[in-house]
Amino acid sequence: MAMKKILLATLLATSVSANAADSFVVQDIQIEGLQRVALGAALLKMPIRIGDTVSNQDVAEIIRALYSTGNFEDIKVSRDNDVLVIQVTERPTISTISFSGNSAIKDEQLQQNLDASGIRVGEALDRTTLSNIEKGLEDFYYSVGKYNATVQAVITPLPRNRTDLKFVFTEGVSAKIQQINFIGNQVFTDDELMSRFNLNANVSWWNFLSDDKYQKQVLAGDIEALRTYYLDRGYLKFQVTSTQVSISPDKKGVYITLNISEGEQYTVEGVKFRGDLIGKEAEFERLVTFEPGEVYKGSAVTALEEGVKRVLGEAGYAYPQVRTIPEFNEETKQVSLVVSVEPGQRVYVRDIRFIGNNATKDEVLRREMRQMEGSWLNSKAIETSKGRLNRLGFFETVDVQTVRVPGSDDQVDLVYKVKEANSGSINFGVGYGTESGVSFQVGLQQDNFAGTGNRVGISAMMNDYSKNLTLEYRDPYWNLDGVSLGGKVFYNTFEASEAGIVDYTNESYGANLTWGFPFDELNRFEFGVGYTHNKIGNVPTYDQAQLFAKSIGVEEGEDIITNDFDINLSWTRNNLNKGYFPTAGNYQRASYMMTVPGSDAKYFKLQYDVRNYIPLTKKHDFSLLMRGRLGYGNGYGQTNGNDNLFPFYENYYAGGFTTLRGFGSNSVGPRAVQSQSGGSVDGVQCSLGNPCLVTSDDSVGGNAVALASLELIFPTPFASEEVRSQIRTSAFIDAASVWDTEFVFREGVDEKYYYDYSDPGNYRASYGVALQWMSPMGPLVFSVAKPIEIYEGDDEEFFTFTIGRTF
Repeated sequence: MAMKKILLATLLATSVSANAADSFVVQDIQIEGLQRVALGAALLKMPIRIGDTVSNQDVAEIIRALYSTGNFEDIKVSRDNDVLVIQVTERPTISTISFSGNSAIKDEQLQQNLDASGIRVGEALDRTTLSNIEKGLEDFYYSVGKYNATVQAVITPLPRNRTDLKFVFTEGVSAKIQQINFIGNQVFTDDELMSRFNLNANVSWWNFLSDDKYQKQVLAGDIEALRTYYLDRGYLKFQVTSTQVSISPDKKGVYITLNISEGEQYTVEGVKFRGDLIGKEAEFERLVTFEPGEVYKGSAVTALEEGVKRVLGEAGYAYPQVRTIPEFNEETKQVSLVVSVEPGQRVYVRDIRFIGNNATKDEVLRREMRQMEGSWLNSKAIETSKGRLNRLGFFETVDVQTVRVPGSDDQVDLVYKVKEANSGSINFGVGYGTESGVSFQVGLQQDNFAGTGNRVGISAMMNDYSKNLTLEYRDPYWNLDGVSLGGKVFYNTFEASEAGIVDYTNESYGANLTWGFPFDELNRFEFGVGYTHNKIGNVPTYDQAQLFAKSIGVEEGEDIITNDFDINLSWTRNNLNKGYFPTAGNYQRASYMMTVPGSDAKYFKLQYDVRNYIPLTKKHDFSLLMRGRLGYGNGYGQTNGNDNLFPFYENYYAGGFTTLRGFGSNSVGPRAVQSQSGGSVDGVQCSLGNPCLVTSDDSVGGNAVALASLELIFPTPFASEEVRSQIRTSAFIDAASVWDTEFVFREGVDEKYYYDYSDPGNYRASYGVALQWMSPMGPLVFSVAKPIEIYEGDDEEFFTFTIGRTF
C-alpha cells in the first residue's frame, strides 16, 4: 500500500507541475494509449466533462480516478490549447498462470489464493499485489521452517499487451530442531516438559508422533499443551514469558528457547455459580468433580464449563456464555472458582433442511431426527440425530450447522449437510492361496434402494465350491414405531471338497422372516422364523459325520434329508460414530437360533460378535480396532434313544478374509477322523476292539469358535485429504481357534494331522497389513498376511483381494 501511495504522489506532482499551470475551459478530451479499456468506460470514470473549468486540483482528481480503476500503471495529463490530453499505459492482461517447483502447496490452493487477490487469467496485472503475494508465500514457508525458500513471480510479455505469469518456487528443506531449552522450570524437569511436545530434537525412528522439523503452528500447539500440563497440576499463574527461535547461519537448524514462569501451586477452596442459572443450579453442582482442598485441575474446570453449556444447550439455549473466574487467596494458596453463567436467549428450531442427499429421499433422513421442528433447540437431540444418520451407512460424512433466522432472536434453522457414499455394491471377490488357488464370487446388493433406505439384495454367486441365489429385502421402518420387517429366500448348492472340507454335497433352500424392535437409541432386538431344507449327498464316512447321521436315523450310504423350522433371537447395540469407516465407538451383536421340536435336526447355535474402536489421537487419524467372536452350537434332546448332535454341515470354520487372514478359507480347525476296524494301518492290525484311526488334512470344522483381532488404523501414506475419507490402511494381528466339544481324544495315536480337537488352546495366528477403499463399485479390500502360528495341513494364503465387504 505504501508503494502505491508513493507512485501516485509522483505521478500527481509531475503531471500537475508540468502540464496544468493555469485553469482553462475544456473544449475536448482526448485519451491516448487505450487498447483493452473502452474509451467510454474511461470517460465515465473521469470527474471532468467538456465545458468544465479545469484547475491543478482537478488534474489530481482525474489521475486519482483513473488510477483507482486498476487498469493503468502510468497516467500523464497535458494540455493542447483547450484540449485536455490524457496519455495512459494500460496494465498488461494475464494470459496464463502457471506454477513450478511447489510441492508443499498444491496448485489448487495457490490458485484459490490468487483468485482471492484478484490475480486471474483475463484480469489486469497488478505488480504491487504480486509483490505482496510473493512475500506472503515466503512467510508461509518460513512458518513451516523452510528458511531457504524463495518465491518469484516471472512475468513474460506477450503481443497485444498480454503477459504470461509464472510463479517459480525454490522450497529447500525444512530446518531441523537442534535444541529446545527451558529456562525457569524448577518443579518439572526438562525431560518431563519435553514429553508434552510434538516438536523434538533427535527424534527416534520409531517415534512417529514426534517431529524434528520446525513448524511455527506446531510450536504454538506445544506451548498450549505445556500450559495445559501445568494447569492440570494446580499452577494457575503459569506463563511462557518469552519464546526465542534462533536460526543457524546455514538456515538448516533451529534453536528454541522458552522462558517460563511456573508460579505457585493452588488448591480449590470451593466452587460457586452466579448469573442466570435457569433453575438448574443443583444440576450444575452435580457436574463438579473435585472436592475442596484438592489440587486445581484445568481440564476438570474445562469439563465443568462444557457440562454447563451442554445442560443449557439441551434446554434450548444455543449460545450460552460460561466462564470460570478464579479468586486467589495468596496466604493459603487456595483459589475459589466462580462460574459465571449467561444462558442468553432461548431459541427454538424453525426448520430442518438437508443438503447433499441427491439419491436418498428426505423422509429417510427426517425419520432419524430426534430434534423436532417447532420445539426448543436441544443440543443432545441434534447430536443424536447426527449419530443416527452416520450409522445408516449411506453417507461418507455428516455435518450439522445451526443457522440463525434473519430478523429473529429466538429462532434457528438446522442444516444437515451429507456426502453420500456408495450404498450399493457389486459383491466380487478374488483370492489366491498356496493350495487353494484362485477363487471367484459375484453378487449385487443395494442398502439404500431407490433412496428409500430399504435394503434389496440379489446375490447370484458362483465359485469352485458353491452356487447360490439369494433374494432379500428389509424395510427398517415398517411402521411408525420403528419396527423393521425383513425377509430372505435362498437356494444353494455346496461342494465341500472344493472348499477345503471333507467331501460332501449339500443342496438347500429355504426362507425366513425377521421383525426388529428398537429398545432405545442404541439397542435393538430382533425376532425371526425360518425354514430350511437340506439334502446332503455323498455323506462322508469320517466319524464326525457318521455320528450325526446315526443320531437322526440315517443309515450309512443314504442321503441325509432334513426339513427344519427355526426361531431366532438377536440383540444389537450400535454406538459407532459412523457406519462408514468408523473410528470410535462400539458394536455388539448376540444371537440365538434353534430348530423347533418336530424338525429333523434338533440343535441350537449361540454367537456373540463385538467391534470396539478406540481413537488414539484427537483427529481420529490413528485408531485401535479390537474385534472378537465367540460361537457355540450343539444338539438337544434325543431321537429314538440317541442324543441329538450338532449337524456337521453347520460347523464353524476359520481361515479366509472374514475370520483369519493369512490362512486359506475354511482350512483351520479339526480334521476328519475315520475309525477303521479291519485291515492294518502302518503295520498295525485293526479290529473292532482296537479300531485304527486315519486322519485327513481336510478340515471338518467344529461346534465352537473363538476369533480375535487387534488392528491399528493409521493414515494412508501419500493420500491427499480429499481421498482419506474413502481409504483406510491398517496393520493387524489375527488369532482363531475352532474346536469340537464332543470329540473324544485317544492318547497314543501317532497320526500326522491328529491332535486333541476338543482343546480350544489349539489356536492359529497371523499378522499383516490391509488397505480398504470405498470405490464406485463398492468396497475393495486388499490384504497381505503371514501366519505366525500354523498347524500341519493348514493352507497358507499370503494375498487376498475382495470386493463387497469391509472389516
